[in-house]
Amino acid sequence: MKIVFILPQEGTQPIGGFKVVYEYANHLAKRGHKVHIAHMASAFPKGVHKRPKYLLHGFRYFSFALKGNWKPDKWFTLDPSVDISWLPRLSKIFLPKADAYIATWWVTAEHLNAISHLPGKKFYLIQHLETWSGPKEQIMATWKMPFEKIVIARWLEKIGTSIGESCHYIPNGLDFAKFGCDVPPEAREPARIAMLFNNQIGWKGSADGLAAVCQLKCTYPQLQVEFFGVHARPVDMPSWITYHQEPAQDELRRIYNRAAIFLAPSHSEGWGLPPSEAMMCGAAVVATDIGGHQEFCKHEETAMLVPAKSPEQLADAAGKLIDNHLVRVRLARQGHSNIRKFTWDAATDTFEGVLDRSCKTRLTPTESALCQIPGTKLPHS
Repeated sequence: MKIVFILPQEGTQPIGGFKVVYEYANHLAKRGHKVHIAHMASAFPKGVHKRPKYLLHGFRYFSFALKGNWKPDKWFTLDPSVDISWLPRLSKIFLPKADAYIATWWVTAEHLNAISHLPGKKFYLIQHLETWSGPKEQIMATWKMPFEKIVIARWLEKIGTSIGESCHYIPNGLDFAKFGCDVPPEAREPARIAMLFNNQIGWKGSADGLAAVCQLKCTYPQLQVEFFGVHARPVDMPSWITYHQEPAQDELRRIYNRAAIFLAPSHSEGWGLPPSEAMMCGAAVVATDIGGHQEFCKHEETAMLVPAKSPEQLADAAGKLIDNHLVRVRLARQGHSNIRKFTWDAATDTFEGVLDRSCKTRLTPTESALCQIPGTKLPHS
């Protein structure tokens, strides 16, 4: 198949949703599919005033195009066979012919829906309920558009069902070559905590996580804390916290493996990638009890779950693990065992099957018959 993924901006910074798309692109390409990733210079919601919109379109497009720095080269390695492009806007004239076009964010869904007479079928990879980024009514309207919907978590599938939409559930895969348990959980310093820190997005809950470790520091003076994130270290972050800005892959693996406990304080997640990576590396996870964590966290079996927006309960749960070596090690080991079922091979098998079955429904009876003949290629394939 020829497959086009549509991303809403440049790929220069490590973003979880982009990482998922890039992983799918690599795995599908290795299976012989022709994959193209189109990055939009500016993904404006429909209804934005045209003049400033097009001015910013042009500025962002030429700025990144001239520097050539819109690619994910610094943090992700794409398979050489995957084609990527930098588009001034989403238009039929800029998109290659394909069997499948996949929107990856609600605004990309709006733009893709507005393009008629594309040769392939339209899909919508839903990785979050993105009501934090625009009007709820406008965002939910994209769920009703005539796409094949793919969701990454059960809580998103339930939303689709509640509004009468059928969704294909495909949980994310994880890269076990990049993340693994190098230090046994029992060999780690119990009072050592790691956490993703992002104070630019409120629903990431980083302020709650910071408040929790500050509370723990009063009880456990020996506490060691490592935060990592994309942005520069905040000037008011306590000096006893070690902060890593954009750590390289190998360093991130070491951070996870040094941590006895990983905090995941988000108020909302489509799928919590950092806590799942921490589980792969043998850390015991303390996470908020939200849909994006429930995919791989079961309270007191594979993780400790606490209510969102409660720094006190985050600190209390982490403190229990610091004090109870056996419980911490048990959670770390059971979490590590459970997370291993989320492989990219399994995810790609299902994803590939959804694309294949859905795209075949567009074929004429003659084309469908030809598909059954080994070695036969259709004119558009």
